[in-house]
Amino acid sequence: MGRGKLRIYLGAAPGVGKTYAMLSEAHRRVERGTDCVVAFVEHHGRARTEVMLHGLEQVPRREIEYRDSTFTEMDVDAVLRRAPAVALVDELAHTNIPGSRNAKRWQDVEELLAAGIDVVSTVNIQHLESLGDVVESITGVRQRETVPDEVVRRADQIELVDMSPQALRRRMAHGNIYQPDKVDAALSNYFRPGNLTALRELALLWVADRVDEYLNAYRSEHRVSKIWGSRERIVVGLTGGPEGRTLIRRAARLAEKGAGGEVLAVYISRSDGLTGASPKELALQRTLVEDLGGTFHHVVGDDIPAALLDFARGVNATQIVLGVSRRRTWQYMFGPGVGSTVARESGPDLDVHLITHDEVGKGRGLPVARGARLGRSRVIAGWLVGVLGPVLFTWLLTGVAPAVGLANDMLLYLTFTVAAALLGGLFPALASAVVGSLLLNWYFTPPVHTLTIADPKNIVAIAIFVGVAVSVASVVDLAARRTHQAARLRAESEILSFLAGNVLRGETSLEELLERVRETFGMESAALLERTGEKAPWTCAGSAGPRPADTPEAADVDVPVGDHMALSLRGRVLPAADRRVLAAFATQAVVVLDRRRLREEADQARALAEGNRIRTALLAAVSHDLRTPLAGIKAAVSSLRSDDVAWSEQDRADLLEAIETGADRLDHLVGNLLDMSRLQTGTVTPVIRETDLDEVVPMALGGVPEDSVELDIPETLPMVAVDRGLLERAVANVVENAVKYSPPGQRVLVSASALGDRVEVRVVDRGPGVPDEAKDRIFEPFQRYGDSPRGVGVGVGLGLAVARGFVEAVGGTVLSEDTPGGGLTMVLVVRTAAGRG
Repeated sequence: MGRGKLRIYLGAAPGVGKTYAMLSEAHRRVERGTDCVVAFVEHHGRARTEVMLHGLEQVPRREIEYRDSTFTEMDVDAVLRRAPAVALVDELAHTNIPGSRNAKRWQDVEELLAAGIDVVSTVNIQHLESLGDVVESITGVRQRETVPDEVVRRADQIELVDMSPQALRRRMAHGNIYQPDKVDAALSNYFRPGNLTALRELALLWVADRVDEYLNAYRSEHRVSKIWGSRERIVVGLTGGPEGRTLIRRAARLAEKGAGGEVLAVYISRSDGLTGASPKELALQRTLVEDLGGTFHHVVGDDIPAALLDFARGVNATQIVLGVSRRRTWQYMFGPGVGSTVARESGPDLDVHLITHDEVGKGRGLPVARGARLGRSRVIAGWLVGVLGPVLFTWLLTGVAPAVGLANDMLLYLTFTVAAALLGGLFPALASAVVGSLLLNWYFTPPVHTLTIADPKNIVAIAIFVGVAVSVASVVDLAARRTHQAARLRAESEILSFLAGNVLRGETSLEELLERVRETFGMESAALLERTGEKAPWTCAGSAGPRPADTPEAADVDVPVGDHMALSLRGRVLPAADRRVLAAFATQAVVVLDRRRLREEADQARALAEGNRIRTALLAAVSHDLRTPLAGIKAAVSSLRSDDVAWSEQDRADLLEAIETGADRLDHLVGNLLDMSRLQTGTVTPVIRETDLDEVVPMALGGVPEDSVELDIPETLPMVAVDRGLLERAVANVVENAVKYSPPGQRVLVSASALGDRVEVRVVDRGPGVPDEAKDRIFEPFQRYGDSPRGVGVGVGLGLAVARGFVEAVGGTVLSEDTPGGGLTMVLVVRTAAGRG
């Protein structure tokens, strides 16, 4: 009997409908006459899921006693005895009760599959073992029940059960997933919109990877070499020339026209590792393609068109983007070029785009890095070995060692030529070949001690020796130079890649960049100098290392950047070959300096604009919101002092109450103004201590009616690291705002819960709510959304701004969310004492 087939319904979160879809599939199979049974399905009290179980045969479960309680698990033996064609097994990642046949349910499923029974099962994306850390970072909850990825990958079919986060939260709010008493907690914790969106993306990406695997496996099994355009994959062929950036941007625009388009930039170098491409340009193009969401690939191949087509077909590409050749007209006599060859051999399943650019017909002319100098000591050693070596060896052969024959003498002299090439380069090797041939002719070719050669065979031998010596010297010298050249290019590429990556993304400060310059070139110090005019003195904009140069003339190396800036280095004189990379550093140093100054100017402008806005709003608040309670207080006091009216005791009490209410309002307004002033001037200095929330939150409710708030603060919450006074003021402001906008008779819910290393305090009201576009604006000073409802006291719109400022001062944050069913939920997030440490 063959192995059964496994079908899995994969979901992003509980409640998306995996079990319902599985049961629907079971009903379809039963209607077709398939022998299908329910081995284990848990409906979790969901009415619609429970209804779907009707009409399906259910195998009795096995009861297991554990810790004085009775649990039920799937009876594997009963299912094997029943031997159905298809078995439904819910919750593949479930951990069985101790005493069960297997520790995990997926192991039970493996037994059913081995017995030839097809299995239909369900699993959530958060239960995959490889995604445990990712899911924990998203939700703050560690999944203890997991299933190995390989078990799910081996499934014959994987079907994604998808649902938008908004629809899932509505289903949750309607009570279709959990019991009503658990809905608020679930919506506030695991089922938050951000969590659900991230989990959904995780599930979609995981399934997309599996689809690619299935497609590649099918094409491989069926030997399908033809490209299947399941989605647009665009390969960009790069040469390292300046036109590459144009090609990458053009490919990105092509990819945007189709859903799921992908850009793959590929640079093909020859197998000898030598290239005329500009490392700087390649680094810039790598950064550009990665910024546009594509990938960069480096492929080795001697036949450029064939390698490019092999790469494109290997990644199942649908289009190739190439630039029109930069070769001049006369160069086409050597061949049709890469673009024409690729277009001719691409076939009907691969489109080739030839893009025009500014470099067309200008010749390749790419900068080639020069070989590194061998150094004086190596050159001297090469001359000594190449010239003195054959002389000493001749003395040894003629005076001490016996004759070994002309052929062996030639091989021995050739050894000195090769050694001279390795040490000193081409010229010592050529000199060695000349000296060796003369010594061979004088001492070992009859007639000896003359430059004449009697035997024509010896003439040929000497000529061959000279030719071989020169050829070997040339090849060895070229290989040595290319090795040094490749090493230098690699080092330059790494340096320029650092510049293109870190600096252009704004991840490096000026001092860090100058320190990198100093370390790269082994200098004592590096400084960026600037001046305002031709005759103005130089000033140091930034430096690294001791004793930086104060003028370009005082430096050992200086690279001018424009008319009024220069990069100056002290330590030693650098060779000309290093100035190209140094010039790139100098240019980027100026860019970093300009970026820093622009950021400072923007911060100053923002601070000035904010100050002006706050002053304007403060004047408006003083002229209106503060005058209103003052007018009420003055009217009440004037009435009490009036001798024309005989006030009753009740009237006096009412007037005194009005005075007290107005004074309280003034105190609250002035307090918020002072708090906002402290936040704006940066004088808030929190004293962080371990605190219990159940001690802080109740103290913050003194300013609201007793029956307007419902508290749900568990005593088991971990300690939080906050400034108790600041947190109390923040909670008070948020709660007062929620009570202000809550409908009559609706109490505000204040709850708290722990999520990983943070604690969330949620203030839930059932008021009119706030549109999404206004959720951030309500935290700005002097901002109120709409008009305050009737009967609500005055305010200048500082409560939520002060609350967010105080919470951020203790390392937390304040967020706003929609309350399911209507209203606004304010979330105060603070770190636990353990998480902060």
